[in-house]
Amino acid sequence: MDPQTEAAEKEIAATDAEDMPIPEELPILPLSGVVLFPGIAAPLMVGQKNYIQLVDEAVVQERLIGVTSNQQPEADKEPAIETLSKVGTAAKVLKMMQLPTGGVSFLVQGLARIQIEEYTKKEPYFVARVKKLEEQPSKDADTEALVSSLRLVFQRLAELVPNFPSPALMTAMNIKDPGKLADFVSANIPIPPTEQQGILEELRHRERIRKVMVLVNGEIQKLEVSKKIQEEIAGEIGEEQRKHILREQLKKIQEELGVKDEKTAEIETLRTRIAEADLPPEAEKAAQKEVDRLGMMNPAAPEYSVSRTYLDWLIDVPWSKSTEDDLDVKKAGGVLDEDHYDLEKVKKRILEYLAVRKLKQDMKGPILCFAGPPGVGKTSLGRSVARALGREFIRMSLGGVRDEAEIRGHRRTYVGALPGRVIQGLKKAGSNNPVFILDEIDKIGADFRGDPSSALLEVLDPEQNFSFSDHYLEVPFDLSKVFFITTANQLGTIPAPLRDRMEVLELPGYTQEEKLWIARKYLFPKQVEEHGLRAEQLEVTDKAIGRVIQEYTREAGVRNLERELASICRALARRVAEGEAECALVDAKDVPDYLGPVKFFSETAERMTVPGIATGLAWTPTGGDILFVEATRMEGRKQLMITGQLGDVMRESAHAALSYIRANADDLKIEKKFFDTADLHVHVPAGAIPKDGPSAGVTMVVALSSLLTGRRVRSDVAMTGEITLRGKVLPVGGIKEKVLAAHRAGIKTILLPKLNKKDLEELPDPVRKEMKFVPVDEIGEAVKVALEKPGKKKPAAKKTAKKTVAKKVAKPKAARKTVAKKAAKPKAAKKTVTKKAAKPKAATKKVSKKKAVKKKAKKAR
Repeated sequence: MDPQTEAAEKEIAATDAEDMPIPEELPILPLSGVVLFPGIAAPLMVGQKNYIQLVDEAVVQERLIGVTSNQQPEADKEPAIETLSKVGTAAKVLKMMQLPTGGVSFLVQGLARIQIEEYTKKEPYFVARVKKLEEQPSKDADTEALVSSLRLVFQRLAELVPNFPSPALMTAMNIKDPGKLADFVSANIPIPPTEQQGILEELRHRERIRKVMVLVNGEIQKLEVSKKIQEEIAGEIGEEQRKHILREQLKKIQEELGVKDEKTAEIETLRTRIAEADLPPEAEKAAQKEVDRLGMMNPAAPEYSVSRTYLDWLIDVPWSKSTEDDLDVKKAGGVLDEDHYDLEKVKKRILEYLAVRKLKQDMKGPILCFAGPPGVGKTSLGRSVARALGREFIRMSLGGVRDEAEIRGHRRTYVGALPGRVIQGLKKAGSNNPVFILDEIDKIGADFRGDPSSALLEVLDPEQNFSFSDHYLEVPFDLSKVFFITTANQLGTIPAPLRDRMEVLELPGYTQEEKLWIARKYLFPKQVEEHGLRAEQLEVTDKAIGRVIQEYTREAGVRNLERELASICRALARRVAEGEAECALVDAKDVPDYLGPVKFFSETAERMTVPGIATGLAWTPTGGDILFVEATRMEGRKQLMITGQLGDVMRESAHAALSYIRANADDLKIEKKFFDTADLHVHVPAGAIPKDGPSAGVTMVVALSSLLTGRRVRSDVAMTGEITLRGKVLPVGGIKEKVLAAHRAGIKTILLPKLNKKDLEELPDPVRKEMKFVPVDEIGEAVKVALEKPGKKKPAAKKTAKKTVAKKVAKPKAARKTVAKKAAKPKAAKKTVTKKAAKPKAATKKVSKKKAVKKKAKKAR
């Protein structure tokens, strides 16, 4: 229906509706999504037979009908009484027209508000008893002001709605009654049926106008926001279209003139690359701005190349390019086992990450720190992690880095500025989720150019690195998808805030059995291949590899072991190249022929021949090691000398050890005045190497106790632990590395603080089975275990031996065997001793001669 005609009919119908009587019983027509107001004419359409019958009878019999809204309409079901509104509108059917589809279209005019009290009939359509509702008019200044405001906002709404019918606006301006104006405006604005039903049920004119005002203002706000957005979009599209048209025109002009503009072609290429790069909004905005700036520059200007280089970096960085993770946990475990032996703790952590990543796709990448001595496989383990995940691998060495710009990049104001090495690594990887190794993070430095470790705080913090800002790009980059792994030999040199952001995984040194397995499975086949040999040309037995491990290397890792195996392969490669041999079998006895003289000896037993020497355990950045503490006594007056390039803490441990011994001399069975007329000297060999730390306290007490009691320290015992003046043994660090060092040196018994007993759980099973661990709480327990038993006497002095022989010579034959045993006399001399008779002078000279020979041999030994 034409809007103008419809508005005219509404206006005409509104003049006749007031005085029509409302019957007590009316047929009810449910409407879905439509609310009919009194005084308003609206076109409706029905297709059900029962409602067609209702409309037809109302037209033929000229009777009124009741119209109400269905609050919960269902397309396939007849409306239920429970879902029909109690307040509706009495209406008159003005026109009806049959439709080709079988339904009817009719024009209905609302007359008055009615309340449905009871349904009296349900078939073929609803019939109900109704009551006309009386409205509550209001004629005061507030109501008049509300009416004026409603006209103004309705006029504003008409201006915002495209193609709004002007007769409807004119009709609203001419309606004087507040209630009718509110009904008319409600029927002509696009508001939900539930809101319209609320207005229909409101009988107070003032409140009805107030509700309509709120709804109209809400619609105006929506329309104004929508109009603003459309204008902005239209403006942007218009500006882009204008630029596009101008560019096309410029191209045509240049083509007509035969001029080829390389700068224009370059700018177009850059715009195409930006569109294809799928940049985030901030990066795309910066790139477009830089392209526009580049378009206004002269290509000969110095800044042109700077801006061009910046655009290349901005476009080439993988903002949204990712590699898909291989989340097969079992397969990843197989890859890690294939590349590395043992390291179960680290492998378990990697597989746990994969499992969680499989369950939670948007998980942030972890920050792991592999800490351990050189050569245990920290960096190569990161490469294996990348292979297991199916990601790209990037390694960045931080050793000696002192410039903060290496991490964050240089600002573009500097000549030759570039992004930091983090962004450079991501560009090289071509994805935003590689495995990124930050190698040797404990060796990073700082100077006047900045502190790189502080710059790494943002990179290695999962709560911040999603918006990492590089000084060159000046656009935040999301690093949360990167799997960062750092490596370190020691944690002490890493700043505490940086260490706090990383999950530290310790990688201890290997045992001899583990080194043998690694050499057999990984190192030896690799060296055979790298030296151009075939597997059948060179065979090295396990005993030979074991000898290389024991006598030619002394390390926690396997790097030197690989070098020695490479030397064997090189020697054979030379022989093969010279035509001397085609293959070789290397056994333990052949190792010196390839590697030369033995480099390392087990010196523990050789050093423990006299009292005053004890074996201690030390931790170093390259793994654990054993050290010897030597003590000696000389004439003097209460002076303690300490040598061996010891630090302050270690020197204090020596003083504490002496104080404890002097205070507990009775318990240790030492003369109380041993220090009055003597000087003591404590020395730790390898004097060229600085040493410090409190863990040598127990070793110093044992060494001094051995010296002063004359009892040797057991050669198969090593010890560690800090001491107090009261004799308590305090826990120390690096137990795992120290025990592995003792195992390599052939030590069988370890004395360690009782509170360090928990650290033994991390040791490999073979080490725990082969070694004996004695936890001590008091220093007296350590002394008791470490020193040899008092009954075990040292060899007798030579003068004493002579007297004993002379005394025993005059004994009878029954005592000859005893004399021979104690004097270590040769068997030939036994016959010269007679039973219970004085020995002849000749025999005595013979015995003395034999003793002289023995003495000379002993000196030679």
